[in-house]
Amino acid sequence: MTAAAKLQALLDQPGIITAPGVFDAISTRLVEQAGFSAAFMSGFMVSAVRIGMPDTGLISYAEMVDQGRNLCNAVDIPVIGDGDTGFGNPINVKRTVQGYAQAGFACVMIEDQVSPKRCGHTIGKRVVPFNEAKQHLQAAVDAREELRDKGGDILIMARTDANATDGMDEALRRCAMFREVGVDITFLEAPKNEDEMRRYGAEIDGPKMANMVEQGATPYLSPKELEEIGYKVAIYPAAMLMTAIKGMQQTLEMIKAGEQDLSNRITFQELQAIVGFPEYYDAEKQYAAE
Repeated sequence: MTAAAKLQALLDQPGIITAPGVFDAISTRLVEQAGFSAAFMSGFMVSAVRIGMPDTGLISYAEMVDQGRNLCNAVDIPVIGDGDTGFGNPINVKRTVQGYAQAGFACVMIEDQVSPKRCGHTIGKRVVPFNEAKQHLQAAVDAREELRDKGGDILIMARTDANATDGMDEALRRCAMFREVGVDITFLEAPKNEDEMRRYGAEIDGPKMANMVEQGATPYLSPKELEEIGYKVAIYPAAMLMTAIKGMQQTLEMIKAGEQDLSNRITFQELQAIVGFPEYYDAEKQYAAE
């Protein structure tokens, strides 16, 4: 079963899909080991850990695909990949969809912001005109169909940031257009309150994604509450990295102070197990010389 087929099977089942945000192979493996059925590769987080810079269009297509290939190969669960604006015009969008499929992603997210883009819960966002957004998503859907004709597959998620720039009516108009074009999942970024979230749930058909960012613009609701509103996917893009950074800062403070409290971390043996040393040793025995 392809990654896209695995995600589609989850979309077809009852219940909401909770997908923590991941940014490298080890974070994605931890999500799988914790029992989650899917993960979301956040451009914000990949930009932070790979180049140490903000999610403002500075990280390249090649860097994102390379990071995605590593983390998709580390797990069996489907991963949704942040494809930003598609990294250019509609032809670039098609190449992005194809490249993300080849990297192993189950789904690629394409947004309607002007390049260079901005993170969904930060300032300075601008969106492309309606018809340009339509052309980009049509190119993405066309790339998906071309992949399927050749035996490949990937799902398409369309994101709009128009709520922040043009208001809720325009954001909903774009989501409706995305569905008409043929995308698999819509993502209306940064609704400001529950009323806007419920309006999105009621007026747009098909699977919808909620972005749960701590201290973000959108109410931080539980998966159960989101499902009741009408969402099918809930992502938590920043939670793991925010927690990891806090832990690293505390550990650095401890080392700097000359302290040796090991209670706030896993053991070295647990670390070896997480990254796969036991499996490696078992495989190594198969080829040991007598």
